[in-house]
Amino acid sequence: MKGYEPRSSSSCAACKFLKRRCIPNCIFAPYFRSDECKKFAKVHKVFGASNVSKILIEVPEEQREDTVNSLAYEAEARLRDPVYGCIGAIALLQRKMVELQHDLAIAKARLARCATASAAAATPSSTDILNSHVSLAPFPDFSTCSDFNDSFCLSSSSPSQLFSRNETVDDFFQFPYMF
Repeated sequence: MKGYEPRSSSSCAACKFLKRRCIPNCIFAPYFRSDECKKFAKVHKVFGASNVSKILIEVPEEQREDTVNSLAYEAEARLRDPVYGCIGAIALLQRKMVELQHDLAIAKARLARCATASAAAATPSSTDILNSHVSLAPFPDFSTCSDFNDSFCLSSSSPSQLFSRNETVDDFFQFPYMF
């Protein structure tokens, strides 16, 4: 059984994928090992081998590994979601963060209410404290845009029926915005 062979006898994933001989100073070899053919295939499909080599030459050597990891992540995201790519994942995480911040605010308000209730002489039952309403604004629903179509598809209503003459219309609050 053979042990681990040095890189000089095996091609890197890029050279294997491109079906060429891997030279000792190959720009791809340190970042695309011979067993990472799928990683390079995805990066090559999105960016192209020539563009990746140009990027790696321009980037300082100490940042190249991070650059390759970033390119691989961006390629994976772009193949999963061709329209939004990484931005879709970022928007999803931002939306989740807003939801979690809202949940945290509710939990803190309930905890504060429990603390003040336990400090008071007459303590209400624990079910009353947990079921009491918190005075926070409701969290907007970003999951669908059906309200957008409903507000403009009112065929029987004319604009004069929807708004009175003295009522002002603020357009920013009528459209559902996505991150």
